Amino acid sequence: MYISLQDMFKIGIGPSSSHTVGPMRAARRFLLELPEGTLQQAARVQVELFGSLAHTGVGHGTDRAVLMGLCGEIPDDVDTDSIPGRVQAIHTQQRIALMGQYTVPFDPAQDLLFNFVDELPLHTNGMRFRLWNEQRQLLAERELYSIGGGFVVDAEEHFVGSARGAEVEVPYPFATMQELLELAERAQRPISDLLMANEVALHGHDSTIDFIQRIQQLMLDGVARGMRAQGVLPGVLQVPRRARGMAEQLMAAPLAAGEASMSWVSAWAIAMNEENAAGGRVVTAPTNGAAGVLPAVLRYFTERHGQAAEAVQRFFLVAAAVGGLCKRNASISGAEVGCQGEVGSAAAMAAAGLAAALGASNARIENAAEIALEHHLGMTCDPIAGLVQVPCIERNAMGAVKAINACSMALLGTGVHMVSLDQAIATMRETGRDMQSRYKETSLGGLAVTFSVRQVDC
Repeated sequence: MYISLQDMFKIGIGPSSSHTVGPMRAARRFLLELPEGTLQQAARVQVELFGSLAHTGVGHGTDRAVLMGLCGEIPDDVDTDSIPGRVQAIHTQQRIALMGQYTVPFDPAQDLLFNFVDELPLHTNGMRFRLWNEQRQLLAERELYSIGGGFVVDAEEHFVGSARGAEVEVPYPFATMQELLELAERAQRPISDLLMANEVALHGHDSTIDFIQRIQQLMLDGVARGMRAQGVLPGVLQVPRRARGMAEQLMAAPLAAGEASMSWVSAWAIAMNEENAAGGRVVTAPTNGAAGVLPAVLRYFTERHGQAAEAVQRFFLVAAAVGGLCKRNASISGAEVGCQGEVGSAAAMAAAGLAAALGASNARIENAAEIALEHHLGMTCDPIAGLVQVPCIERNAMGAVKAINACSMALLGTGVHMVSLDQAIATMRETGRDMQSRYKETSLGGLAVTFSVRQVDC
């Protein structure tokens, strides 16, 4: 299964791709895919959240996202400023307008349920949707899963890798990095050329270029917004924004060139992830929780080398391919494999993308991705108070710096390395399977427990 660049990078809102973007898409999808005439009969809708969605849903804004999805909104363009008022109106009026048209009674206490005991069989991020008519007859029932990065699937589509749920015909299909490298070797072309051919086959040349330009601008704009913003992030922790202060310090007391570069990278990554934590618009890369890594590395590249279109295209094409392999052969979901699947995958994507943008060989691109992922293996997902803030924001900074260092090591070395990217991805999958569920985005272990604030306090 080929995962397109336009599937891997999604435009959404914070703070979480799996807990905010995915549930909003799932709620809307449930209503959109009802048999014709069913929605018009609706008198009651109920949503039940399971597993990680239940345990950290409040902190991640899952409840608000579901309500907006039922109203017909999508993360790409929903007016984020209007969400608090609309959610409050639903709670106050005890009514909701399904798809913005069909108003039914809705009591969040009875109709939006957090199931802390059970899990659905296919994935911890499970949702069950039910719809009744006025005679209390069940019109529809469906289970959907938010499997990371904003991807939503049902039982039949489970883990197929594409939101479309079907095999996609591309000129250069591959399931592993080794297969991609072999295809490139036979074609005597950079892997970015093969990936561009795949995207053009799926979406056309102009659409592909336009999409890359759009996500590039959104990432750089997000960093810029985060660098200007002040105040405190929402939630019980009252975490102060730091990026602007870091920038002011760097400009006031310049450091040595190398030290300053990495300090700026950290500030950019923190800026982007603070925007995510504040519920702003971000690009999943591959998830919202890791959305600061690629923008920081992209900014690092453009500050040094300019915004040459071909280099930026290589950056995103190769990054998307690495992210797709992580998703296909392991997971990008913190609720499934821990933070190694989020920040670890993001670092691998950024390292490979940076190497490609710099014109590195295919072998060194693979090496860069492997180094970055290898040194995130085993990382748990333990957000304090169920918020995508501590330790998540700083982990983005660390992931970005590691990505740049991994790229540097790959370019400076001989190119010979012991572990392949495919082996590192397989290890991430097995490590995730072995990891206890309390370390996988439940806030029931790790820092979330060691720290004094408990999820129930939220």
